Amino acid sequence: MTASANKPADPAAHLAAVIDAAPRFRCAHLPTPLEPLQRLSAHLGGANLWLKRDDCTGLATGGNKARKLEFLIGAARAQGADTVVTHGALQSNHVRQTAAAAAMAGLRCEVLYEHRVDAAVDPDYAESGNVLLTRLLGAGRRDFPKDTDMDAALAERAAELKAEGAKPYLIPGGGSNAVGATGYANCALELFEQAAQMNLTIDHLVHATGSTGTQAGLVAGCHALGWPFPVLGIGVRLPQAPQEEKVFALARATAAHLQVAEELPRESVRANCDYVGDGYGLPTAGMIEAVELLARLEGVLLDPVYAGKGMAGLIDLVRRGFFAPDANVVFLHTGGAAALFGYRGVFGGGD
Repeated sequence: MTASANKPADPAAHLAAVIDAAPRFRCAHLPTPLEPLQRLSAHLGGANLWLKRDDCTGLATGGNKARKLEFLIGAARAQGADTVVTHGALQSNHVRQTAAAAAMAGLRCEVLYEHRVDAAVDPDYAESGNVLLTRLLGAGRRDFPKDTDMDAALAERAAELKAEGAKPYLIPGGGSNAVGATGYANCALELFEQAAQMNLTIDHLVHATGSTGTQAGLVAGCHALGWPFPVLGIGVRLPQAPQEEKVFALARATAAHLQVAEELPRESVRANCDYVGDGYGLPTAGMIEAVELLARLEGVLLDPVYAGKGMAGLIDLVRRGFFAPDANVVFLHTGGAAALFGYRGVFGGGD
């Protein structure tokens, strides 16, 4: 029997049933809104731009990690864990939301920070924004220099906790494994249903891509649904080739986790990594313009590390005529505005 013969009669119902069967800890405000960016679209004079508001997930100021954490914390609880351990960059949105979800679930949280960005980027970088919120949420903290093998550090901390009698559950950076990416397959299903209700044909979906879980989940979810529009990740860290390979590997693993029979094609993973600038978390002129445009035209706050660079890429692509003038382009807002407080000098707020 061929893979296509195994395709369910109702892919949306099948995907929903698989997702509903997974252990889950509901901590996100869902569904998130899908809104037109009318003033930005008029300002740029190109495609019709829409915003999927995953900055409105509600978990400790919101952001995309809440969707992943519903399934990661669900798995931790199902396995009897009493502690979650994760890692991220110093101003990590993922770390902040993991600490919040753990607090809600009554779990201890341990975070490992990698100092990827020189604190000289702003005098407030090392202790404000997400760092402050994570401390308020009660997480334990350890710090490591740039280019540390953080997965190895995570395993070492887990071993220490086990020796102390704890039952740790390890969450990778960004919550990016097949369990976490399930949250973004669920987002694809949510977006599919919203578009149908609004009679909206989505031609492109664009978002910032870093640790890969968001893009991998969206690609796997759209593939499971047979929904063919392109998902374009705007890279914030790696060059294009390694970013796409990491996304593809996780998208395939996520599709298998979701019991999708048909093989996921390599061409379904697309990343544009032309907007990284000097490196992860380092400001670019395009990011600054994007953050200011969305704030002043739409009253929407973007973060400077992910959504700001993702939107900078989208704005540039619109200006270059990459999208057809009548195309409906959805930008997924991954949240993280708390990180802006670590970049106040970049936006003219220095002493």
